[in-house]
Amino acid sequence: MFQELSIKEFLKRTASDSTVPGGGSVAALSAALAAALTEMAANLTIGKKKYKAVEDEMKALAKEASRYREKLLGDADKDSEAYNQVMAGYSLPKNTDEEKNIRNEAVQKGLKAAASVPLDVAKDAFRIMELAEKAARDGNKNTVTDAAVALMTARSAALSALYNVKANLKQITDNRFVEEIAAQISGLEDSIERKEKEILSAIEL
Repeated sequence: MFQELSIKEFLKRTASDSTVPGGGSVAALSAALAAALTEMAANLTIGKKKYKAVEDEMKALAKEASRYREKLLGDADKDSEAYNQVMAGYSLPKNTDEEKNIRNEAVQKGLKAAASVPLDVAKDAFRIMELAEKAARDGNKNTVTDAAVALMTARSAALSALYNVKANLKQITDNRFVEEIAAQISGLEDSIERKEKEILSAIEL
């Protein structure tokens, strides 16, 4: 769906009065961009005599970043699909108790999906931060600023995705699910903050 659009068309749709693509899809796309920049930094290291010692590491890094790039493009679509699932639930009739139960189950199922997709995006974005760190530390020094931009973009994508998770958790009535996801959010936020400081302080321009 969205991944087949041109950049211009995606931005146009985002700017429109449609609810999709929204913040969750943009967070996924941002993470995909961070993965692409990280992949670029690795590819510009591969084949350079000066970096022969890290060539295998950079090949593996580029391959992993490529997988995330493709996956996160798909997640931009999945996030909007989850939102549409929630809206479809809300559109169901609620005239009888049975209809209300069916409607509530559909909404809750949609909300869990709408929380789970951006949580995956946040986890992937954090992994991209780690990959960007390797690219900045061991890769072609001419791409260190690109790796730094990848890091900061991934960081913003991760935190943005987590905001979407939190928003959906507020409406979910399954307390066990909420507690489990909330614990994951807290751990991720702490890791993201530590990793960003650690990497940026080590980058020399």
